[in-house]
Amino acid sequence: MPIPTIAALDAFALGGGLDWAMGHDATPAAEVEMMGVTETKLAIIPGGGGTQNLTRLVGVGKAKELAFTARMIDGKEAERIGLVNRSVPQNESGDAAYQAALDLAREIKPNGPIALRMAKTAINYGSEVDLSTALAIEQMCYAQVIPTEDRMEGLMAFMQKRKPEYTGN
Repeated sequence: MPIPTIAALDAFALGGGLDWAMGHDATPAAEVEMMGVTETKLAIIPGGGGTQNLTRLVGVGKAKELAFTARMIDGKEAERIGLVNRSVPQNESGDAAYQAALDLAREIKPNGPIALRMAKTAINYGSEVDLSTALAIEQMCYAQVIPTEDRMEGLMAFMQKRKPEYTGN
């Protein structure tokens, strides 16, 4: 998706459920919830991008360890190794990660929609190539925000000390 996506982990996230969550841009998780790429216990491997997203999030060595052992870890450990971007204490309603996801979405929402898409594009494509190519991708994305009405609105709002009203144009 071209827009930021958030997955909230308030319950067990094992196998395909975790594979799905790793495909999102941000993933808050409850500290006590267990997660893991447990597919090798079933004589299969993480699919749906699981092996590739896991490697990009936690590194080759940790990805191999988690996939080879099918070990489950809690939200605190998942945050420590970079599998999720934030762990939060679970609340009485059992939806702490969901609430954290909503808070994050509320923080993202006021920003320029074209800039968000271009930042996501630059990060996604730039993270998989050498630095020189990544910088060229960033420049192409940056060039796409320059002629927008939203950019002008952002600059005017900053100068006028008011909140911008973006239209996506």
